Amino acid sequence: MDSTTALWTDEEQALARDAFERACRRSGEALILAVQHQAGLLGSLDDLWQLHDFLSIQRHAIEGRSEFRLDGILFVLASFVKEGLLELEELDGLDAEKLGKVAAMARF
Repeated sequence: MDSTTALWTDEEQALARDAFERACRRSGEALILAVQHQAGLLGSLDDLWQLHDFLSIQRHAIEGRSEFRLDGILFVLASFVKEGLLELEELDGLDAEKLGKVAAMARF
């Protein structure tokens, strides 16, 4: 167990994992809706390639944060908060320092 893992209680780890999975699910649902909307607007081959490019970018972003790891999880949770995929209140139960870090990072 590394020093980062030792700083997390079992309850905090479970809460963080649950919030992470919930935000990932929301991210996927939002992407599906966006693609359905964009697909309905396809009118040319250029539009299709733009949709392809959009999906490639989204895939890279999603795969970059699709694995739950405690090292860096505060940054990932903050990015979910910033993107509106997670509310700070959903992280109630983390200690005040961790919650404060997430809130601070989500502002930038």
